[in-house]
Amino acid sequence: MEGNIISFKVFVNSKGQVMSEYSKLPVEKLDTIFEDDDIPLVKKILNEVDTKVGSLHSHLEKELEALN
Repeated sequence: MEGNIISFKVFVNSKGQVMSEYSKLPVEKLDTIFEDDDIPLVKKILNEVDTKVGSLHSHLEKELEALN
């Protein structure tokens, strides 16, 4: 089985505006999807990626808002 737990993309919308989008699987839902043994690893991945990508997304949003 395969699934997307983190998504980050930069795209151009139909109006020609450059935008970014960031989403991640809520930690509260991990126990409904993953085995108990896998949850600590997935939590660690979510936390590490959120630290880096979350701040990148915020930065890009501010920069792109200034350009649009």
